[in-house]
Amino acid sequence: MNEYVIGDIVQTKKKHPCGSDTWEITRIGVDFKLKCIGCGHIIMIEREKALKMIKKKID
Repeated sequence: MNEYVIGDIVQTKKKHPCGSDTWEITRIGVDFKLKCIGCGHIIMIEREKALKMIKKKID
């Protein structure tokens, strides 16, 4: 299982409407808080949903 920490940059399976598919993790818990790298939009998403939408961690 992938372990994520605050500040990790991740790539998602689908692109955000702004065209970016990279997000920064800003909160981890029951929900994940993600910030779009492309436009700065912030979303809160359930942990299980977030883990399904994340394709990989970018180093």
